[in-house]
Amino acid sequence: MIEEGKPLFLQIAEQIEDSILDGSLAEEAQAPSTNELAAFYRINPATAAKGVAVLTDKGVIYKRRGIGMFVAEGARTLLLGERREAFADRFIDPLLAEARTLGLDVSDLATLLQERSTTTEGKNPA
Repeated sequence: MIEEGKPLFLQIAEQIEDSILDGSLAEEAQAPSTNELAAFYRINPATAAKGVAVLTDKGVIYKRRGIGMFVAEGARTLLLGERREAFADRFIDPLLAEARTLGLDVSDLATLLQERSTTTEGKNPA
């Protein structure tokens, strides 16, 4: 889980986001506490708290006083929107720029994507 070069608190936040996205942590379910995260990942509780704060600031989780942290209603939709936007920024925009350089239009790209998706089905990505 520990990824070199990326702050631990961001990795903690991403792990919780991934659990929300894959459905293992449902909306309105109780999220792991700061102490649970710190013990599980063997990190300082302050680092875990900083990761939780990132999600709280985004409205992904919220605190119920005296009970704990819970996944907010609509958190999955919010995270899917963020990830979709990040995907477009990281992959689609450069793809479109390169396609323009090569003289490919959107229908050419759609054809290439369709061809590649049928030839790579069932294969594990490298």
